[in-house]
Amino acid sequence: MATAVLDLELQQLPSQITGLDNYDRALILIRFRGQPVGKALLPVVGGYIGGAELHTALMNAGGWLLWEHWIYTYLGWDETRTSAPRPATIAICTRDRPEDFRRCLDAIIRLPDDGQEVLVVDNCPSTDATRLIVESYARVRYVREDRPGLNVARNRALREARHQIVAFADDDTVPDSAWLRALTSNFDHPLTLCVTGLTMPLELEAKAQEWFERHNPFGKGFKRTVFKGNETSPLLVGRIGAGTNMAVRSNLPELVGSFDEALDAGTPTYSGGDHEMFSRILISGYNIIYDPMALSWHRHRRTWEELRRVVYGYGVGVYALMTRRLLVDGELGAVKVLWGWLWHKQCSALIRSLFRYPDTTPRDLLLAELRGCIAGPRAYFASRKQNRPNESHA
Repeated sequence: MATAVLDLELQQLPSQITGLDNYDRALILIRFRGQPVGKALLPVVGGYIGGAELHTALMNAGGWLLWEHWIYTYLGWDETRTSAPRPATIAICTRDRPEDFRRCLDAIIRLPDDGQEVLVVDNCPSTDATRLIVESYARVRYVREDRPGLNVARNRALREARHQIVAFADDDTVPDSAWLRALTSNFDHPLTLCVTGLTMPLELEAKAQEWFERHNPFGKGFKRTVFKGNETSPLLVGRIGAGTNMAVRSNLPELVGSFDEALDAGTPTYSGGDHEMFSRILISGYNIIYDPMALSWHRHRRTWEELRRVVYGYGVGVYALMTRRLLVDGELGAVKVLWGWLWHKQCSALIRSLFRYPDTTPRDLLLAELRGCIAGPRAYFASRKQNRPNESHA
């Protein structure tokens, strides 16, 4: 059976939750006065979760972080956000996913109005579906970018943006009402060049979606963290966040260079473009902030074949990125990181799967990732050759 995804405020918990007959458990986002503070996975019995059980489980799952927020609220103290929200360009980079795109756009249109603009970059579309959707919305600007690649679309968005902050939302996400304000309010310090946020699953209706959330979740915890360029390893950026939910300064290309157009979706490398940029920001001495208040919901792939392709693409992207770090940037530490990841994570998981340990990742997903890793270095050079006339970042 599937997993229900619920969003609950601790100060307004229901006496019971019913209507969960199609689910055997529930993944619950825990909020305290609107701030995400944790998550809990609870069993569903007979389509029902009792109020007392719910309260106890959520309080325990919130842990010390919940009490920390309670203390800060009681004292009226919040030193993390010193600036007010400011106007931004919201960029949706999309390609041939009209159903997802419309849902994302609907959520963005409902955001509080802080003077933001909404920019849609239609990346190498095969139909006019996205353009026709945009035409039905007021105050949404449409740009067609015929060169394929997510990083190509991101660079186009930076060139087109009318505001100093550009918030990127993937077309398969649904931003929370406080998402944009949380992102923009973190840009008070001049060294902050990028802000990422918490991404939770929009639904866990299919087995593939549940395994995606277990194998490679986008969420990076519930504590706001500042990653400083002079203190954070640029080779270990997976904990910083994901490009599906991030904002950058529009002058990013002038400060550290454009997004590497040889990386990420729409190219032979499949992924890795966001993490490469995170590395470059840190190497250049700038900071990245992870703020869970910048919450977005991501629709994971629904079929097993889609999940295998995604996992394969992540394997390609990781090794393509490290190929760049080693051979283009001259970072010898990339070899150590790759070996550690291969031996301690991938080989360990594969051995557990071969010996049928309980609750192990399915073998076909592990093998798909390994095949992607093998293909990664060659994919990076093929992609660089394909994009060479447009490179301005290497």
